[in-house]
Amino acid sequence: MVTEQNKSKRGGDILTFIAWVAAIILLNVVAANYFFRLDLTGDNRYTIAPVTKQMLANLENEVVVDVYLEGDFPAGFKRLQQSVRETLDEFRIYADGNLRYNFIDPTAITDETQRNAFYTSLAEKGIIPTNLRATEDGKQVERLVFPGAVVRYQGKETAVNLLKGNLAASADERLNQSVEGVEYELATAIRKVGFQGNKIIGYITGQGELEQQQVTDLLGSLQEYYRVARGELDQIPSLEGLDLIIVAKPTQPYSEADKYKIDQFIMKGGKAVFFVDPLNANIDSVGAGGMFAVPYNLNLDDLFFRYGVRLNPTMIMDLNSGFIPMVTGYMGDKPQTEMINWRFYPLLNNFSKHPITRNIDAVYSRFVSTMDTVKADGIRKTPLVYTSTYSRILEPPVPLSLEEARIDVKPEQYQAGQQPVGYLLEGKFTSLFSNRRAPDGVQQTNVQEQGVETKVAVFSDGDLVRNEINGRTGQAYELGFDRYNNITFANKELAMNTIHYLLDSEGLINVRSKEIELRPLDRVQVREEKTYWQLLNLVAPIILLGLFGISRYYLRKRKYTRF
Repeated sequence: MVTEQNKSKRGGDILTFIAWVAAIILLNVVAANYFFRLDLTGDNRYTIAPVTKQMLANLENEVVVDVYLEGDFPAGFKRLQQSVRETLDEFRIYADGNLRYNFIDPTAITDETQRNAFYTSLAEKGIIPTNLRATEDGKQVERLVFPGAVVRYQGKETAVNLLKGNLAASADERLNQSVEGVEYELATAIRKVGFQGNKIIGYITGQGELEQQQVTDLLGSLQEYYRVARGELDQIPSLEGLDLIIVAKPTQPYSEADKYKIDQFIMKGGKAVFFVDPLNANIDSVGAGGMFAVPYNLNLDDLFFRYGVRLNPTMIMDLNSGFIPMVTGYMGDKPQTEMINWRFYPLLNNFSKHPITRNIDAVYSRFVSTMDTVKADGIRKTPLVYTSTYSRILEPPVPLSLEEARIDVKPEQYQAGQQPVGYLLEGKFTSLFSNRRAPDGVQQTNVQEQGVETKVAVFSDGDLVRNEINGRTGQAYELGFDRYNNITFANKELAMNTIHYLLDSEGLINVRSKEIELRPLDRVQVREEKTYWQLLNLVAPIILLGLFGISRYYLRKRKYTRF
């Protein structure tokens, strides 16, 4: 017999069921019309930057990404592999179907000839393999890994190096730095092949700056993102129409008219990056008898001083430095050459936590000088690059001799500490020609005394952007490549990051600020407790499931025995 109470309960159950169905339908309608994603990680590791989302949404055709990180890797590389896959999954969502990716294992090719040919083609594209050594089940194993990708779009392609970071860091830290940079590296590659930049960069000449062949690699790399023009400063009426200017290692003085053009360009919002040597020093001029490095007369000191920074006519020696080849003896009539530590070539491996310098490798410098900041109202001064703590400062005239490399080091002489050798200046600059009339020889004589918001970067080494030249072929080496030790330093990355930031500080360069906290396990404890945790993970779930089933059985039996 059905009671009124049972009818009421049945009606309530039906209403509850209908309410749940309606809620599910409503949730699906909302989800279909309003796209959203939630990242519940503490460091937002799955969150894509708004500028990346906007770029992906603007893709008009399909981007194809071939990633060469397929295979069975140790935990560290597997984490990098997974991070790349997850990032591309996110990219594909925001690209609205205009992105496709493939994971490829180059070592899976069985035919040795075809495999070697494929390896060569990857190397020609810029994807260099690395030998990965790891311990598996107590044994040392070695694998050839290609930590890179190729991005293709409408017939254009570019290679991406996914194993980044500072070589001085531990293997785990470097892999974590690589994971942090995955979004930036992939997004920058897509931007390179998918979007033609309209910003114009001017490379300034006329005062003995580096010749075109000496900056071939930098200018060629910039042309992949921007339009690049060259011109002698004294031959052009103004710098209008440019977005940024590069001044690289001038050796002759600037006239007041030339300084006025630079000053007014910056006052009107133009960006500038200066690579300047305060001292005249060149290893090709040292010779057997040595030389003295004396200050250049560039007539730029007052300009930098007004902007908030001072380049000192000093020379830094550093125990953390590069090497040069030297003849150390003879075997018969043949000279014996060795690589000798040359302390006038500091290796810059201390950086500020800024998007320009975050997670980059060491930078190779030559004859670098100290820098100071001075008062400049409204200007934010950020040091970017430092020497090591074991530095020494020499006052001019500085004696330069190859014999210096043979002298035993006296540690007490290298106690000057870290010295900043690069500054980023941001704000509204005051003109050098404030309360002064425009110099003779310029067309625009109306001095703009207070500038608009802009950015300037200054480095106290003109050779930071100079690429070496192959003496036999006449071809330029990659910027930062040390041909004696076959190592590529991060000079180009530093220069490119600086220019990207100056031209678009709110753009992709800020993705480099992404930080993922590394939480390493205690390797010794893991090894000692390996069996315990394996048994716990295998046996405990089965025991808990059995206890749940038994408890459920007795509870149901007890409940229904009452009837």
